[in-house]
Amino acid sequence: MIQIPPFPEQRTAVLTGAGSPRGIGRATADRLASQGWCVAILDIDGDAARQAAEDIGARHGVQTLGVQADVSDQASVDAAVAEIESSLPPVVALANLAGISSPTEFLDETLEAWERVFRINMTGTFLVTQRVIRGMVERGLGRVVSVSSISAQRGGGTYSKVAYSASKGAIIGFTRALAREMGQHGITVNCVAPGPVDTDIMGGTLTEERKDAMAADILVGRVGTVHDIAALLAFLVSEDAGYITAATYDINGGLQVS
Repeated sequence: MIQIPPFPEQRTAVLTGAGSPRGIGRATADRLASQGWCVAILDIDGDAARQAAEDIGARHGVQTLGVQADVSDQASVDAAVAEIESSLPPVVALANLAGISSPTEFLDETLEAWERVFRINMTGTFLVTQRVIRGMVERGLGRVVSVSSISAQRGGGTYSKVAYSASKGAIIGFTRALAREMGQHGITVNCVAPGPVDTDIMGGTLTEERKDAMAADILVGRVGTVHDIAALLAFLVSEDAGYITAATYDINGGLQVS
């Protein structure tokens, strides 16, 4: 029987794409810091990452670090994670949130744009996870959670089109296969599939009219907030979630009933 060590009192959560003030990553980092986690924020915008980390650290009194990183570039990922590992307590949790949208119709899609979506959304998830998870394997403890999308399940229908939906569908398969390999090492691997959420990835701030239109088919009668998603992500990386792995959590207000 596998014996899983308890969570250390001092532990770090790494979050990619968490520099945006209106993003799910920023809300999740803030929630985890309020629960005592040390937080490392990776973002393509280094200034935003550092500012977010400084703000969260000051408000919650925990160690934080903001690092510029291009998740689609292996050297950039290696350097960023090395800095985190040398500056903060052991990494127990990784949340893969970095991603870009793609509202281009299929017949207008270009190979260059298609590959960029996959490079950031899927290859970035692979690169960061592979780099971070090595330390988790050594310690026999870890939580990995990645953000997929309702678009992967419904074939779009919210904002983004085929490239985005395909890349987010790949994250579901990645999660399930990785969970099979990592269970023996005390590491859980899950993903969440949000429905419409008021973030900039939806093409900017949603107007009230657009929110109302989107909410028409949502059972709870509203679009999601970053705090809705952050609460689920924080649970999935918690010590209490140790018996959950290879799962895809729908969090869409009932827009998609699986």
